[in-house]
Amino acid sequence: MKTKKQEELINSFISSLSPFGDEIGPVYKEIIMYLSEVGYNPYKQRSYIVFKHDLHNKQMAKTGIRINKDKSPFFALRFSACRGYSQRFADIVRMAVSADDFSEANCLSGKCGYCAGEPDTHVYKYTLPSGEIKSHCGAVALEIPDITAKDICEIKKLIKEEHEYLLKHQASVLE
Repeated sequence: MKTKKQEELINSFISSLSPFGDEIGPVYKEIIMYLSEVGYNPYKQRSYIVFKHDLHNKQMAKTGIRINKDKSPFFALRFSACRGYSQRFADIVRMAVSADDFSEANCLSGKCGYCAGEPDTHVYKYTLPSGEIKSHCGAVALEIPDITAKDICEIKKLIKEEHEYLLKHQASVLE
């Protein structure tokens, strides 16, 4: 973490996870520490914490406690430029493109210029059983339900791959 305030923000969040079991806090902490190692800083945004990098200011991850009645923790990750992920993450993409309120990838039809790089390289794609390919906006961090210690390695791999893509296509070059 860069600042004491950011460190306090994360420590406060991690301690708020204790009612959800002893194992959840260390999982979130390890992921958050990895985000920090790669250069993603935590920022308070409404009731959530988002992680952005100074070189491109794109959101890589989002976490917090839901404000609905169950008040459970959540973690969402941007991994749209990643390929070859597990079935667990393919199912997350499937759920995203199947949702009633999914965010279609408008960049594929030239209707969005938010992300740099070829549109086909930074959108979530899923092939439905009918053969239809649906795409979801790649700028969105997708929620990873019920994360456990078993997910940490793959989450770190996805963060690294997405980070490399964002640095290559989104980073401002400071000379």
